[in-house]
Amino acid sequence: MEVLGIGLALLVLFVGFGVLIGILFGFFGMGGSFLVTPALIVMGYPTRVAVGSGLAFVFGTSVIGALRHRSLGQVDYKLAALMTVSVTAGIEAGKTVVLTLESMGLADTVISVAYVGLLGLVGAFVVYDSRGSSDDEDADAADDEESPGLFSGIRLPPMVSLMGAPSVSLWVILTVGLVVGVLAGFLGVGGGFLLMPAMMYGFGVPAAVAVGTDILQITISGGVGSFLYAQSGGVDLSIVAPLLAGSALGARIGTAATSLVDEDGIKIYFGLMLVGGAVAVAVRQVGNNYGLDVLNTVSLVIIVGSAVLVSGAVVYNSVRELRHRRVEQQQSSA
Repeated sequence: MEVLGIGLALLVLFVGFGVLIGILFGFFGMGGSFLVTPALIVMGYPTRVAVGSGLAFVFGTSVIGALRHRSLGQVDYKLAALMTVSVTAGIEAGKTVVLTLESMGLADTVISVAYVGLLGLVGAFVVYDSRGSSDDEDADAADDEESPGLFSGIRLPPMVSLMGAPSVSLWVILTVGLVVGVLAGFLGVGGGFLLMPAMMYGFGVPAAVAVGTDILQITISGGVGSFLYAQSGGVDLSIVAPLLAGSALGARIGTAATSLVDEDGIKIYFGLMLVGGAVAVAVRQVGNNYGLDVLNTVSLVIIVGSAVLVSGAVVYNSVRELRHRRVEQQQSSA
């Protein structure tokens, strides 16, 4: 009876966790492995099972999210294909750097410092940019125009037309994808938190399209990774199934929210999520350096807590916007 109770509690926990990550994934296009994998490790699952099950969950969630974003017309297939090729090549190069650092005994420290620095800088910049643009008096007038990205001025042919953005040089797209891939392979992450700002700020792609395109790219990479781990028995379906059941609902909520929350809102939530991740990794590294195991738990609490707060803010603002639109419709029909 006690075993049954524990099993039921785990089932409810995994379903609820799946809803939470599904909302974040559908809204930001970030894979859920950065939450699932450390949580499973803290719960006592072997690292191989934690990583493999996390990848399998990301693959299943990304399929749900990609289909939903496709129905909303928020996926640029050309950009997703080009990014997948270049990011994959970059990841292999990044792994080579990691192996070199491991042979020198510097991998853990260098990667953790780089991860905290990159997450913190990108998150702080996105928050700053979103707050600055929301205060711009001309922002509303510019919403309907294509906003040029940082690399739009490089007119090296052939040029690739992008959804909702100016055309960008093919070589620029491949180079950016390669750099993101190197960083992703070096840091051991999927690269979603790098690809989304790269497409928004580098190419001028609208935030909603950047999210949808990012999710499609993650679908491919997550599928390959989960297949490889499944071959070695690293995927536990008793974990993945309830997570996917919850994320099926969460991903639909998060994806729908991208069409309700304005672009600056998406950016600022994304930035806050990255800053929370940077703080969590920094706390974990301090714990590892000084042998304080309790800080590993504190790190997990920080990142899960920030995820709960951000996903709650996404849902709250979406519901508020829906109510606002209904009031406007009632007033216009009166």
